[in-house]
Amino acid sequence: MRALAIAAGAVLLAACGSDAPSFSETRPVFHEEGYPELLSDWNVVKAEGGALRLAAGVTPYDLATPLFTDYALKLRTVALPEGTKADYREVDVFAFPVGTIISKTFYYGENADGTVTDEGAPAFSGGALPMNGVRLMETRILAHRSAGWVAVSYVWNDEQTEAMLKRTGAIERLTLARGGAAPVDFPYVVPNQNQCAGCHAPNNTTRAISPIGPKARHLNKASVYHDGANQIAHWRDAGLLSISEADLAAAPMNAVWTDEEWSIDDRARAYLDSNCSHCHNKVGPADTSGLDLTPAAAGPALGFCKAAIAAGDGAGGRPYDIVPGHPEDSILLFRMETTNPAAMMPELGRSLSHSEGVALIRDWIAGLDGDGCV
Repeated sequence: MRALAIAAGAVLLAACGSDAPSFSETRPVFHEEGYPELLSDWNVVKAEGGALRLAAGVTPYDLATPLFTDYALKLRTVALPEGTKADYREVDVFAFPVGTIISKTFYYGENADGTVTDEGAPAFSGGALPMNGVRLMETRILAHRSAGWVAVSYVWNDEQTEAMLKRTGAIERLTLARGGAAPVDFPYVVPNQNQCAGCHAPNNTTRAISPIGPKARHLNKASVYHDGANQIAHWRDAGLLSISEADLAAAPMNAVWTDEEWSIDDRARAYLDSNCSHCHNKVGPADTSGLDLTPAAAGPALGFCKAAIAAGDGAGGRPYDIVPGHPEDSILLFRMETTNPAAMMPELGRSLSHSEGVALIRDWIAGLDGDGCV
């Protein structure tokens, strides 16, 4: 009913001609039930005037170290119901009110020959993402309903004008060209709705869908969208987050994995946290593995000299998850390097190996104290 009422109001406003608000003046439309067929039904992002734009009340945000998804670039946004705030949590995802919509748009730069790249592509700035030389792939929506969060994916059409609901997922063949290397063909995979729980159900007992990125340690950084202001402080000042000064001052902070001013240990742990720990934690979908890649983990729980549990061919013939000083003997690195679907990690979200991420973890393991496992 709420969605219907808002939509009806939009029609009446449109009838007023020049008095109708622009898209950037309208607010998102929350759907308590069902799955709208079009991304535009949510009224969060819209392609118009040669750019991807945000509706009023939609805030872009970025993460210190993001999840790798086949070199796709991402525009993340959050929108809360008017007059509400999220509650701060030091470790877990912030507690967002019912009616919150989180979106993530995946895109690439597009070269003249039709290949895609992550290099030199336009970025969201000044309230818009220029679409010249951009290939929009999909926009994923996380909506917080009364019964819990739901996740759905919308795939952009060839005309780049609208995205359609794809609850069964989709595959698009692309060719990646970057860094002067030979182009690589790969399947870009949009997950089906059931697969969303593979990452977004961080508790293997409840299996409840939840956001992953909006945690203090991922957001506690200078914002790329708001003049370098601390992102958590910006959320507070914008009325999005309820947080005390003491909590703000003490908020945890993950490293930016590409910033060498951080130690290699900090950068590697941040990378493993963002890419792996939503499954590899004490209660996550990979809890039976015994491997914990959250920031607090250490020793065998972190994989040091820990034999894999039922890894089979996924071990790559290597004896332990992490062999300090010996990346070539470490299962963790093998599973990051391989593109064999039966062995690669993460299991979902990539078809390619992240060469830069692999190099970071290789160097980290090589520099760990110790000389193998006895």
